This record gives sequence, structure tokens and C-alpha cells, in this order.
Amino acid sequence: MHFIGPCVTVFGSARFPRDSKHYQDAEKIGAALSQLGFTIMTGGGPGIMEAANKGAYEAGGYSVGVNIILPFEQVPNPYLHKWIDIPYFFVRKFLLIKYSYAFVVMPGGMGTLDELFEAITLIQTKMIQNFPIVIFDSEYHKELCQHIQLMAKNESISPEDLKLLFVTDSAVEVVEHIKLNAIQKFGLVKEQYKPKWWYGENRRKF
Repeated sequence: MHFIGPCVTVFGSARFPRDSKHYQDAEKIGAALSQLGFTIMTGGGPGIMEAANKGAYEAGGYSVGVNIILPFEQVPNPYLHKWIDIPYFFVRKFLLIKYSYAFVVMPGGMGTLDELFEAITLIQTKMIQNFPIVIFDSEYHKELCQHIQLMAKNESISPEDLKLLFVTDSAVEVVEHIKLNAIQKFGLVKEQYKPKWWYGENRRKF
């Protein structure tokens, strides 16, 4: 996984069908972010994960997955250039965070919330850098955002922690936010790079 290049990880439910609005939104976001030069990383399964991978794959970008081995529901989707199968959730979450410069949280369930709060906690405690976290679909996440604001009001988190999250309903705003807070902030630039076979490389995006 070391040579997959700077990634954006997209979190979201495995359960949304291909004709749902959530699936279509994730596909658009995956395509748009891949055109910035990022590798799109997901949990590798169906639903939102498949949609983001599909968007990148069909837009000519690079698409990878970190698939969890479960007895049901989770199988690698067909829009992955590379994936690995992981038997442990904690290892999977570590890999989904390790290679990314930004995180996009789409509508999802318990696993998606777990991934969201893992990323927030690591940034909040300065274990990783202040990478942008985008929560997409304000209506779906309305109660979640209200609860986070309640935590700030009751001083169980700092008011500054609210700034770690960017909530939007616009794929264009997702792209612009990540441009400013990942590409420009961390000085990522596209470059011509010839992969080195002795490193096992086959692609690099920045």
C-alpha cells in the first residue's frame, strides 16, 4: 500500500443501492477528487464505497480498497485497481487513515461513525496532522452535528474542535475545501514520476 500515492478516504455505508442519491453523490465525489490527482481509498465494499471507487475508476483515476473479511455483506467491489483483505477492524481503520490527506464522510451506519470519530480523535489529540474532514449531506447528519455542537456547549470538547469538520451538500465545495486544506496546505503538487520497478511501484499520483 505504500506506493499508492496521497489518498482521500471516503467513508460510507455498504447498504445503499446503486440507484440511490447517496450512491450517485459518492460517485461524483470520487470522480472529482480523482481528477485532482488523489487516489480514492475506501473500505473496498459495496454501496457508498463502491460508488466512490467507481467514480475514480471511470474517471481515469486510481482506486483502492481495504476490505474487511466478514461472513456477510462485505466483498470487494469491481472498481478497484488494488485491494487487500483485512481480518481485523482496527488494522483496517489504521490503513484507511494512514495514507490519506483528507476524509469524506458520506451517509452511513455504525462503522462509518466509528471511522469518523477515529479520524477526529487522532486529529484532536494531535496524533496525526489536521487533515480536512468533510461531512457530506447536512440533512442526513443533522442530529449528529447537533450532538457535536451539544458536546461543545457542555465543554466535553473544545469549541475549536468544531472547526475540524466541514459540512456541505455540494460536491464542488468538497473539492474546493480539499484543494485549500489538503493540496495547498500540505504543498502537494503534481509531478511527472517514473515508477521504479525495484520498489514494486506501478503508479504515483503526486
